Amino acid sequence: MAVINVHDKSFETYLSEDVIQKRVKEIAAAINSEYAGKRPLFICILNGSFMFASDLFKHLTVEAELCFIKLASYKGMKSSGKVVTSIGLEEDLFGKDVIIVEDIVDTGKTLHDFLPKLSHQQPRSMKIATFLHKSEATEYPVKLDYVGFDIPNKFVVGYGLDYDGLGRNLKEIYQLV
Repeated sequence: MAVINVHDKSFETYLSEDVIQKRVKEIAAAINSEYAGKRPLFICILNGSFMFASDLFKHLTVEAELCFIKLASYKGMKSSGKVVTSIGLEEDLFGKDVIIVEDIVDTGKTLHDFLPKLSHQQPRSMKIATFLHKSEATEYPVKLDYVGFDIPNKFVVGYGLDYDGLGRNLKEIYQLV
């Protein structure tokens, strides 16, 4: 098992690139089946979801639109408890099928605060695709429709997730040693 260092912490391999890519293809297949004949709008939450969103999009066969919004609640290794929007949503959601793409759902606070703002725009449907879910850390339950992996409540980096800005470029997921 590979061990890497990011800043002052050591991390070991948790999910390999092959395992990740296999699961992303499975999620894309489910979306392709469910949205056949529709044109969903994917709202990707930056910064963390960019790798998952990119790989997911490569395997979609349905017509789909893509936009990004920046929400943040993490500082260092802990959630700040506040959700900050630094890049807003410009698309009109009225009557659209929306799929929110997240890198990780742990406490659920970010989505809990963000979903009512989206619902207010009256989309036809709204689903959530998250790459990782820490179900034991969930304090704000949200319905997750597509989940890559349910993981323990450990700090992870890689595949878009960072530790103080570093580690997003890793092709695997690493957990804190």
